[in-house]
Amino acid sequence: MSSRALRSAAAEAAEEDARFMAAALNLARRGLGRVAPNPAVGALIVKDGIVVGRGATADGGRPHAEVLALLQAGKAARGATLYVTLEPCSHHGRTPPCADAIVAAGITRVVSALEDPDPRVAGSGHLRLREAGIEVTVGVLAEAALRANLGHVLRVSHGRPMLTLKLAETADGYAAAPAGAPRLKITGAAADGRVHMLRALHDAVLVGVGTVLADDPLLNVRLPGMESRKPLRIVLDTHLQLAPRSRLAARAREYPTLAIAGESAPAERAALLVETGVEIERVAVGEAGRIDLAAALAFLGARGLTRVFCEGGPRLGAALLARGFADEVLLLRSDQMLGTDGVPALDSASRAALADAGRYRLRASGRIGADAYAHYQRVL
Repeated sequence: MSSRALRSAAAEAAEEDARFMAAALNLARRGLGRVAPNPAVGALIVKDGIVVGRGATADGGRPHAEVLALLQAGKAARGATLYVTLEPCSHHGRTPPCADAIVAAGITRVVSALEDPDPRVAGSGHLRLREAGIEVTVGVLAEAALRANLGHVLRVSHGRPMLTLKLAETADGYAAAPAGAPRLKITGAAADGRVHMLRALHDAVLVGVGTVLADDPLLNVRLPGMESRKPLRIVLDTHLQLAPRSRLAARAREYPTLAIAGESAPAERAALLVETGVEIERVAVGEAGRIDLAAALAFLGARGLTRVFCEGGPRLGAALLARGFADEVLLLRSDQMLGTDGVPALDSASRAALADAGRYRLRASGRIGADAYAHYQRVL
């Protein structure tokens, strides 16, 4: 075969690998918000160009995607190729290692998007496969896989979940009307539906107590057919100002709710909230007299959360951007003007951060119904 033909065959093989890995990533994303503390993984088993098995990490993190794909493929797995969005595990946990199951099934080639940074794996899964004589290719669609697994990667490497920050602003840049004015409704039904979908794709929804006091939100998923999705509702509440009669506290037994308070928050306030079903966790307070964000996120990471959706206001958003904790930012923008001075959605430092190509990149922009949106990703 000529060198040109060899290059053409290699290009076709690489294109096929990318196509099947993209399909595996689509499978993986189905588990977002449902599989913590495990990563959301997708797996495809392909033989002679035909998918014979597919799997995605099941709710709660078990069974793993590879196991489900192998079960579906059965004997057809022998001699096939496995496409998987994260390195197969190699350690004994609640279940035997996926790497051993892959070897036993007779898979002859594994295409893996990303090495797992979890110290219990960290290359040993790929090594186990190679030692068994399996051809292993690593790095296909690695960047997309890293984004899909960012919550898991950050939790095992930095001890915190990934965080998506959502902010909404009027056409003239305000998130709220002046103090004392009626609550400002910024976005329309289509954008609100997108927000509910994003809640469902995260393990938790986070706000500051200021947002709760101003808006009394419910923070649940209100989409038809998704009533079972109940992400943890979290309030950063230094002094435990959350009222027992608030909608968050009143429905805490139906929707899990956590208040993260300062170490000196009043015990009597905590007791009243516990009676409603609210869970209380105390963490350190920073120099500004507010919850230390690093301490709060470290607690959430230790708890097993991998993905947090923040719907806090401008002050919390600015703090997260300043500390580099906002990994993705969704900015919704109405075409309507407030027409007077209000509360800016983003301060000058926050807008500068999003415009800084060394810190954030614009992933996508467009319209959701009547509103515009811009989706930013933190540069990794």
